[in-house]
Amino acid sequence: MEKLATVLAFDLGAGSGRALIGELLPEGPDGAPKLAVTEIHRFPNHAIAVNGHLHWDILRLLHELKAAIRKAFQEGYRPQTFGIDTWGVDFGLLDAGGELLGNPYHYRDPQTEGVAEELIARFGKESLYEQGGLQFMPFNTINQLFAMSKAASPKLAAADTLLLTPDLLAYFLTGKKVCEFTMATTTQLYRPKEQAWNTELMEKLGIPSRLFLEPIHPGRTIGPLTPEVCEELDVPAIEAVAVGTHDTESAVAAVPAKEGEPFAYLVCGTWSLLGTELAQPLVTPEAMALDFSNEGGVGGTYQLLKNIMGLWILQECKREWEEQGRDVSYAELVALAERAEPFRSLINPDDPTFYAPAGMVDRIRAYCRETAQPVPESMGETARCVLESLALRYRQALEQMEELTGHAYEGLHMVGGGIQNKLLCRLTADAIGRRVWTGPVEASAIGNMLMQLVALGQCSNLQVARRLVAASFPVEAYEPSGAAEWDRAYEAFKQLAAR
Repeated sequence: MEKLATVLAFDLGAGSGRALIGELLPEGPDGAPKLAVTEIHRFPNHAIAVNGHLHWDILRLLHELKAAIRKAFQEGYRPQTFGIDTWGVDFGLLDAGGELLGNPYHYRDPQTEGVAEELIARFGKESLYEQGGLQFMPFNTINQLFAMSKAASPKLAAADTLLLTPDLLAYFLTGKKVCEFTMATTTQLYRPKEQAWNTELMEKLGIPSRLFLEPIHPGRTIGPLTPEVCEELDVPAIEAVAVGTHDTESAVAAVPAKEGEPFAYLVCGTWSLLGTELAQPLVTPEAMALDFSNEGGVGGTYQLLKNIMGLWILQECKREWEEQGRDVSYAELVALAERAEPFRSLINPDDPTFYAPAGMVDRIRAYCRETAQPVPESMGETARCVLESLALRYRQALEQMEELTGHAYEGLHMVGGGIQNKLLCRLTADAIGRRVWTGPVEASAIGNMLMQLVALGQCSNLQVARRLVAASFPVEAYEPSGAAEWDRAYEAFKQLAAR
């Protein structure tokens, strides 16, 4: 079948990365074009510990991107463009000659311990939030750069340009330096209300403002692969597109919500991001008090959202069990959790004790012991505890968002890899007491593709792109049940969250 367009999306997460082909097919029997998605390459993304620091292996990631481009053409695809989306906040530094100054730090690197608290003590939480509009998270770019500034990092002194992770990878492939808007807003050094870099704060923190490029919006072309890359891979010079390079914003772009109505979404994966799309940032004392962020979205939108620890906790538990020789798949874990006693133990997923890797099972047990709850012993009890706690945290965040926006949401759109955990989807519907719609799974990659289609002139705007998603991918609905028992559990959860 003849294709209207073919694009290549790179979707990189904290544990793995994927390359997916998107093919825009002509009109079918229903008269609507369809987007077909095929995964062609998958690779691990491991943090590397060196001399007390945690880094990303950025050149290994570049190698995998190159391998995927070559593979796409070898398998007969002819992508016209490519786009890259990744996690937020992390970056690489280039010197004046365009050389990378060391491996980028991982957002869980210990250099930022206590830095956010120091910034708050120095400038005041209200002032920092009014300027940056972000939830106070230890890994925000501002904290990483201030830690380097305090340590008189020679890399910071020698740097000429800062490129956030997806922009850095695009630079390696195209030679073009850009700063994409959605990623810029994850730094806490961008003023969302003024739509400008906070150079005054940079100066006070000893962070050179020369490092920061003027942001460009999703849907813009960056430039073609360099001649050297084309020769190395034996491929034509396909164009890079600035997509919503923050994976959260690409995922939100792929939410098949009703047009013209406010909607609530949950991007579900290693992290959970619960939010809503707004025309303007909501930077208020109330939003700050409830720990909501304002991040730039595609199509000139802003996302009012809350970061929730997410399936990271269960992923770490699974990794520990496997290291102990207790191999278990996620499907088996879900089955064990379904058979476990409900509401036996709960945790607050956002308690700082669950932030660091290693020892997660013991930390869950210690938390339950300290809060006078039954201690989870089996894998099923532990998994049930984590999943029910996440569902209740989603309810709390949804209700808080309704307080801030003054809008009662009909239900919740869940997208991302986490929706393959059907138990979590069902528990979420039960916890919030309203309908949950799930799909698509590959939301970040699909949102990435949508902005490439905008650049190619195949979709005129975000609304048209979302109609394409609705026409191309199934949505599954979950109806709530068990309201009374969930209400009792929610009261207990709120007491834990208030500790």
